[in-house]
Amino acid sequence: MRRPIRVLIAKSGLDGHDRGAKVVARALTDAGMEVIYSGLFLTPEDIVDIAMQEDVDVLGISILSGAHMTIIPKILKLLKENDLEDILMIPGGVIVQKDEIDEILSWGIPAIFGPDTPLQTIVDFIEENVDCGVVTEYRLPG
Repeated sequence: MRRPIRVLIAKSGLDGHDRGAKVVARALTDAGMEVIYSGLFLTPEDIVDIAMQEDVDVLGISILSGAHMTIIPKILKLLKENDLEDILMIPGGVIVQKDEIDEILSWGIPAIFGPDTPLQTIVDFIEENVDCGVVTEYRLPG
């Protein structure tokens, strides 16, 4: 029997809006996943430290501040530096510009979930894509 999927739902920067993150965390918990919610105002370093300490399979980053083009690359760099590329990273929140979405996906991010994403879609995606031990090929921008 496999252990439950472990997910960290994290908020970074000065973004104090966490209702959506909490709703997603609850849906994942209801689906049988172990979910850790980071709380607000963390640095990318804080988030990667928590991910490492909690031995998570998935890192969900909720970003509503518009800082996704800065925060996501920093987190990817830290995951790479700490040999944590077996963590499936999934950003969500308000990331709506097509050129930014395309660029983020080009970094090896498998999906981006916006505010209108059905919760079951997120649950299904995680269940279908978490395979402990598989290294994700994250590509740093630049």
